[in-house]
Amino acid sequence: MISEAAAVEPVDELADQVSRTTGLSADVARRVVADVLAYFTETTEEYVRRRHRELQTYGARNDEIFARLGTELRHWPVRSPELSARQLRRIVYG
Repeated sequence: MISEAAAVEPVDELADQVSRTTGLSADVARRVVADVLAYFTETTEEYVRRRHRELQTYGARNDEIFARLGTELRHWPVRSPELSARQLRRIVYG
């Protein structure tokens, strides 16, 4: 049986690996791992709302935005159901 003191959390293990392979300090590697994990825990709805706001900031129109979001979601590392432009609008505007 492994004592609690000897147990290593997977996040810590990953941060140690990132630190060893990149030369980043342990603190910076932990922040990087935490940022990446937070990025991949974003729900489809959160992603759609965030990207819609970002793309609007750059002057994109809704028709362009919803087409792009549909394409982006097909390649999103965390699998999302295929959503129509109407479903994407509903996520953004309720």
